[in-house]
Amino acid sequence: MDAGATKVFSEKVSSRTPAEQRPQLQAVLTVLEEGDSLYLTRLDRCGRTQNEVVNILHDLHTKGIFVKTLDGLIDTKSLGKMAPLVVGLLTGLAEVERNLILERSRESVEYRRRTNGNLGGRPTLEKVKKENIRKLRNEGHSLRKIVTLTGVSLSAVQKVCKVEKQVA
Repeated sequence: MDAGATKVFSEKVSSRTPAEQRPQLQAVLTVLEEGDSLYLTRLDRCGRTQNEVVNILHDLHTKGIFVKTLDGLIDTKSLGKMAPLVVGLLTGLAEVERNLILERSRESVEYRRRTNGNLGGRPTLEKVKKENIRKLRNEGHSLRKIVTLTGVSLSAVQKVCKVEKQVA
């Protein structure tokens, strides 16, 4: 509302969701009229690929609708005839950056697999703690008492005890 908006549309979706499957984006695109301004937090919020963003902005431009980002990078009203060039350049750079991040992430995971490195996730319980949980359970202690005695979460205790039952 600080930007002077009269209506606010908001949605939380995956960055991989195409524009036509985003109900709030579709809603805002249908209510905009000539002379209106669409304020976006960032330019990449209106599409997942460069083509999608450029096509949406081109459609808005032909309808006489202006686009402004709250980060200050784009203001199609101020840019005038240069707007398509600047938008194309910025969306192209953003797509290249996304692809580089994906590539680096894949390379990192492949390297950690090859070198038996940590792939993330929660670390497993130490063998000593698992043995202590089994011993306490075999002595007849309740799960909650084992949690108190060991300082291990209830879900982890349940998991160890469940595996113990399956092995027995």
